[in-house]
Amino acid sequence: MYTILTIIAAVLVVGLLAYLIVNKIPKGIRPIISILLWVLIAFLGYSIYTAIMAPIAFNKEKVKRYSKVIDNLKMIRDAELAHRQVTGVFTDKPGDLIKFIDTAKFAITETKNIVVQEQRGALSIDVEKRVIDTIGFKDVRADFAGRNYANMFDVPGTNAKFDLQTSSVEKVQGISASVFEAKIDKAIVLEGLNKDFIRQEKEALGGVDVRGEFITVGSLEDVKTGGNWPPSYDTAEEKDKDE
Repeated sequence: MYTILTIIAAVLVVGLLAYLIVNKIPKGIRPIISILLWVLIAFLGYSIYTAIMAPIAFNKEKVKRYSKVIDNLKMIRDAELAHRQVTGVFTDKPGDLIKFIDTAKFAITETKNIVVQEQRGALSIDVEKRVIDTIGFKDVRADFAGRNYANMFDVPGTNAKFDLQTSSVEKVQGISASVFEAKIDKAIVLEGLNKDFIRQEKEALGGVDVRGEFITVGSLEDVKTGGNWPPSYDTAEEKDKDE
């Protein structure tokens, strides 16, 4: 909107000055007015260029900042999923989650079918059963090799921390499921940029944009562990996994 108004204003000003030069200004001072007009045209041209480039520069910087923030949110999600796999629930304690990665182990299991005899009255019959055996353990930390999980709760480029909460929701009647949510206000991530653009960004509805006021992974209201960012922030491997 600002860009359109700038262009309209520039056209009107130049048109008015051209009219004045032709019809109202004495010939003797027309060269001076012409020089001033060229200066004004250069200034207006620069203003229009700036107005056009400002949202482009904002979006470029936004994507750069968001990408780093989303990488950390993905680490938090992966850590929470590992925590639930081992303990059965999510946690809302960042320090405990980092310690969990350093110390916990995944159980490596093997599923097989065996035949056992069961007594049915006077008869002994063979019954096939599926059993799961633990055949070893793997460090959770191995899944985070090369990732700076110790600082995953630091919001990149700021002094802020991600807000982490857990709760439970009733998935079906009588059965509750553990849920978590980690988030950060977009205004904190975009601090120092154009405030009007930040306000518009916080009102984003989705599509190619990160939806809503926060960059979020998980939910306290639904059983989901995805984020509110578009697929453009995911790698090809992550997109295939989601599909």
